[in-house]
Amino acid sequence: MAATADPPALDAEDEKLVTLARSARARSGAAEAAAVRDDVGRTYVAASVALPSLRLSAVQAVVAAAVSSGSDRLDAVAVVGAGDHLSDDDRSLLDDVSVTTVLLADADGRSRPGG
Repeated sequence: MAATADPPALDAEDEKLVTLARSARARSGAAEAAAVRDDVGRTYVAASVALPSLRLSAVQAVVAAAVSSGSDRLDAVAVVGAGDHLSDDDRSLLDDVSVTTVLLADADGRSRPGG
């Protein structure tokens, strides 16, 4: 059986994003949560929304929070949840706001490929 390599260690700022997203997911009980860092270092956090009249992924919710607060360029996003990849819509949205770092993690904060 081949050994699998551990994912590379995250720097402190990226680890903070994963921690914030994990906390938001645990607090809200949502399927997923996300945290973003903008180009001046501010962070925003949101969870997925599943209402009868409104459905947003965590990425959509957190980008909306950041943009509505005045950020127009986001450097990094961490998404915590059960999914192993981002939707095409989420990837397009992250391209719109120039995200260069995408981190995916499970509920325990373990990094996953696919970001």
